[in-house]
Amino acid sequence: MLERGCPGSKATLLGSLAAGSADVYSDIDVEWIVPDDRFAACLAQVGALLHLVHPVAEVRVDPDFLHSDRRRLLFVRFEQVPLFWRLDLSVRAQSVADEADYDEGNPAARAREGEWSRPASALANAIGAVKAAARHRTGDAYGLGDRGFVRIGEADSAIGAWAEDIKRLARAAVRREAQLATLAQRVAALADERLGHDPERSGWPVNGVLRLRRPPSALDGRAVEVFLTGH
Repeated sequence: MLERGCPGSKATLLGSLAAGSADVYSDIDVEWIVPDDRFAACLAQVGALLHLVHPVAEVRVDPDFLHSDRRRLLFVRFEQVPLFWRLDLSVRAQSVADEADYDEGNPAARAREGEWSRPASALANAIGAVKAAARHRTGDAYGLGDRGFVRIGEADSAIGAWAEDIKRLARAAVRREAQLATLAQRVAALADERLGHDPERSGWPVNGVLRLRRPPSALDGRAVEVFLTGH
């Protein structure tokens, strides 16, 4: 769908889905290379194009590249699908397709304070922490939780009781941005569902085995191909 909507562009699936190693917690990583002279026009169509595949709940832009002239990183959340299945869409102009570090660290490319939502970003960290804890990657879970608290200036940190850590972070985000309440409730419910009833993943040491159900067909190869190309 991306390629059909922006002639001359090329969308490529990356990450664990491309490698065939995805699990139920895997997000969707896509790189979209677009013609330089259509960079702005293609970006402007992203929400509408993706909506043709599945209703879009939210599109956020990585603040590091909000003002970049040839690069964006978009975080897309879809309606009525698991929060883990976020689309991370890297958009680059053809001229910088091979420059992995284009505009990294460029102050002119970065969003100014007030142009992006710190609480929304903290909630994204909370979702990432659920994923990391469920996968038993405790170091990553601590890092994601702690960075989420720091991002919104909350004097708190993760202690390893994961469901409660994540719910505290979600509540703190809502205190700063009330319109995030519905998403925060979903994040809290997700933490309880995935972590709240498993002592091992709630921060208490017991013997246990994490059992993942098979990812549903929404993430199969054919569905992703249609999503990328429209064919």
